[in-house]
Amino acid sequence: MKPKGQNIISSWLTWHFYEMPQFLFFIWRNYLWFSSNFFSIPLLLATLISPWRRYYWRYPKRFDVGEFFSSLISNAFSRLLGFLIRLFLIVFGILCQLIVFIVGLLAIVLWVLVPFILIFFLLFILLY
Repeated sequence: MKPKGQNIISSWLTWHFYEMPQFLFFIWRNYLWFSSNFFSIPLLLATLISPWRRYYWRYPKRFDVGEFFSSLISNAFSRLLGFLIRLFLIVFGILCQLIVFIVGLLAIVLWVLVPFILIFFLLFILLY
């Protein structure tokens, strides 16, 4: 509801250039927060060289060369697999975060510029 004594033009200007950009910043911040938490990049960095899905083969209690190297290779492969998958998720998460940042920035800038663009095109059409 508009305050008393305020006409529709000033109400629209207040809404379009003050209230709505605040709302768009709020939405943009929520999308950035969601994409940050969805990919959990700090957790992926902390567990970068951990075995994939905690798959871990125990080393033999008695010395057996075959079992020792089998466990060593299996554990190394599990860590390599975990590293590669986490690295892919980190890169993909950063790319998604960057896309959300750019799209949000473009949305806010376009929202502010749309009235001026429309006036420009209207004047261009009327004058030519």
